[in-house]
Amino acid sequence: MNKISEKFKSVRVKLFFTLSIIVILIIALLIIMNSIVLETFYTVSKISAVKKEYNIINDLYNIGDPSVLNQIKRDALANNFDILVEDENYMFIFSTNENFASMINQNSNITNRFRVIEKNRQRILYSEENMVIKKIVFNGLNCILLSGELDNGYKLYIQIPISAIEESVRISNNLLLIIGMIAIIIAGIVASYVSKKFTNPILELNVIANKMSKLDFSQRYELTDSDDEINELGNSINIMSEKLEKTIGQLRSSNLALERDIEEKSKIDEMRKQFISDVSHELKTPIALIQGYAEGLLENVNVDDESRKYYAEVILDESNKMDKLVRQLLELMKLEYGKREFNNEQFNICELINEVIRKCNVMLEEKGIKEVKFNEDKPVMIYADEFYIEQAFTNYFTNAIKHTKDVNGEKYIEIKIKENKNNDTVRISVFNTGDTLSDEDLERIWGRFYKVDGSRNRSDGGSGIGLALVKAIMNNYNSKYGAINKENGIEFYFDIQTINKKTNEEK
Repeated sequence: MNKISEKFKSVRVKLFFTLSIIVILIIALLIIMNSIVLETFYTVSKISAVKKEYNIINDLYNIGDPSVLNQIKRDALANNFDILVEDENYMFIFSTNENFASMINQNSNITNRFRVIEKNRQRILYSEENMVIKKIVFNGLNCILLSGELDNGYKLYIQIPISAIEESVRISNNLLLIIGMIAIIIAGIVASYVSKKFTNPILELNVIANKMSKLDFSQRYELTDSDDEINELGNSINIMSEKLEKTIGQLRSSNLALERDIEEKSKIDEMRKQFISDVSHELKTPIALIQGYAEGLLENVNVDDESRKYYAEVILDESNKMDKLVRQLLELMKLEYGKREFNNEQFNICELINEVIRKCNVMLEEKGIKEVKFNEDKPVMIYADEFYIEQAFTNYFTNAIKHTKDVNGEKYIEIKIKENKNNDTVRISVFNTGDTLSDEDLERIWGRFYKVDGSRNRSDGGSGIGLALVKAIMNNYNSKYGAINKENGIEFYFDIQTINKKTNEEK
């Protein structure tokens, strides 16, 4: 029983039954259409034909055409009509068929306005004031009979047999049944051939998949010259098998490394605690200072105006730092979660850099930096949000000012713009003489609140968010950024697209 059940579940049997059902449905639909629509259409066309003939004869009599009887003969012969014409006293004027004339005479009620078949009559197909069209049986044949009165008072009877179409429908239906049986046989043969052609590769792929589930990747599917879906599936399975084999090998080789990674878990937990500590420190310190100095003012610890002014300045300074920190955190979150829309436009990056240098002159003087090298004369047009590019560059530049040191008698900052015509971008870099960073610090400086200086000194006003903002801005532009240790200092850089790239994309 299981084998029989499996056979009925096979693709070959399902394909055969599917094709057979489709053929049967098509044949059944054709028979229904043939039986209903064809006969109805034929009947309607014959009704139209006898009405047309009635109008032609009526017009001929109205104009007094002497060839009217000859015309009636020609029409009757051409259309297989039986036509009878009587005068207003029901006397025969003309008939194309004596038997038809006799039938009219024997089966008519002369008391009617014009004769209507009373015996052997069937349903009325059409009627109007001067005309009635019925379906009758005449000499054992189904016929359409028009009984009408012409404008001159003559009586007109037109008959046409319709049994031929009924016989044609029966013959056509029988032919369709025979065609259906032949089609089902052909469908079975085609289904057997096609399903075999398709199922054999599928069975082979199934065997390969079963072996893969048991981590046996030794067997490969033999590709054919055909460019069909099964061949593509076989190629995909081969690729998947190779990748799985390679991946599992890597997993096995990495198994020992996982043990070492578990040991690093404690370090990760420590980093998480450090992150919480960073946030707590950055928010609690200014609040504590504000609270302390505010209490001092309330309690009049120092009564002189100069001391109170100092206390107020400390409170204001710490409030500004806290406000800046909150704003930077909010801005960073919006950038990282894609909630910030960029107002991209064309602008000269050289003008922006010169303006930032000018704004930072006081900081440069305080740090004793006398030389900022930036000798770009020609304008360099880029396409970006000027506000965020200024933020990114300002963070680099102010960081450089804070960490610039004298190295071998040199103490300077150097800004460079290097164009890359291959991908229509420019690289903006800021170098300062001073200490370099370890490989670990080069990666970690882009995180929130991370400071290389472990003392977390607040004197420089830094929050540790600046480089995280640069990272978020550049990620939104899908641009490269980073830091590189040099011989006598460190260089920070980021890439941004030029106006040329924007123009090319529009084209």
